[in-house]
Amino acid sequence: MGLFDKLFKKEEEVVLPELNVGDDDIVALADGELIDIKTVSDPVFAEQMMGKSTAFKFPGDKVVLCAPANGTLAVLFPTGHAYGLMMNNGVELLVHCGVDTVNANGDGFRLLGKKQGDTVKAGDPIVEVDLKKLSKTYDMSTMLIITNANDKELDFVDPKPVTRGEKVTK
Repeated sequence: MGLFDKLFKKEEEVVLPELNVGDDDIVALADGELIDIKTVSDPVFAEQMMGKSTAFKFPGDKVVLCAPANGTLAVLFPTGHAYGLMMNNGVELLVHCGVDTVNANGDGFRLLGKKQGDTVKAGDPIVEVDLKKLSKTYDMSTMLIITNANDKELDFVDPKPVTRGEKVTK
């Protein structure tokens, strides 16, 4: 990192290996643990009030959350705590990082260059999350919710360790 980069705090670009994922697949956002949604501290998520859901716990101080499917970034909250995706097959997904993290007002989240309306591929980096900072105040479970199944029968796999890009539906 050069002097000007330090002075102007040039953000590092996040580059991850490209994944080959089909248009009907929903995949893990990052390497971590797929956990039982019922263990999440917020009843809206735990009781799946917004749709069929699963949750993840991610290790380490920081994690880069990626697109869980191929499609369009339909919603990207400027705070970085949540984003929605319209899959190419019409299924709608919501990723919500942490419980009540909207109250962080973006502190601890760094958007990685994608904008609402962009076409994304599964595994594309969306937001970097400072787990170390945020976990001092928030439950940092990350929820993946099917908000509209588009008449498809979708179920999440049972809790287990997962890697970025691994299919998480049956």
